[in-house]
Amino acid sequence: MVIESYLHALISYFVIIDPIGAALIFHVLVSSGEKAYATRMALRSVSISVVIVLLFGFFGEPLLTGLGITIEALRVAGGLLLFYTAFHMITAGRTPPELPSKTLVDISVFPLSIPLIAGPGCLTLTILLFSGSSGTAETVSLVLAVLTVFALTLLALLTAAGISRLVGETGDDVLRRLLGVILAALAIQFIADGVRQLAG
Repeated sequence: MVIESYLHALISYFVIIDPIGAALIFHVLVSSGEKAYATRMALRSVSISVVIVLLFGFFGEPLLTGLGITIEALRVAGGLLLFYTAFHMITAGRTPPELPSKTLVDISVFPLSIPLIAGPGCLTLTILLFSGSSGTAETVSLVLAVLTVFALTLLALLTAAGISRLVGETGDDVLRRLLGVILAALAIQFIADGVRQLAG
């Protein structure tokens, strides 16, 4: 396992998925249901998200190649998208996704998995990271990073009620904006790398 790749991917995914922020929104979405319902939605949404992310990781680049899109162009576009996400994390207020009209419906796909956990920014990051993998060891490191962050996300969702009481709105606001700054720096790095490769 390449430790540097693992840590880079781990931090990147943690920042963009924001397990604590996701848990706070999750708590709002399932507050009207029983504990068994919340547990089922947490397990299902994280499982779906893992499958989606790994599919994008292994098959996203061939799909782009088939469409005539270069990885360098994707790095620039992905960096812009990540920066847009980061900008809103820093400047905008967080509002929960719209809850379906009926209670106790299956919300594991929408809005939990998409766009809350495995949203556009996460999928863009996945393609960028996996496309830059230089070998089997690095790919394994990326997969382990994905599994680690989603395990943390699942833990956060399962303990969402406690996190909501502990962090509160102010703590979540501070954390989200701090993570937004880190994500913005990551986005600029993606853009710089893409421009440099296109120019070279």
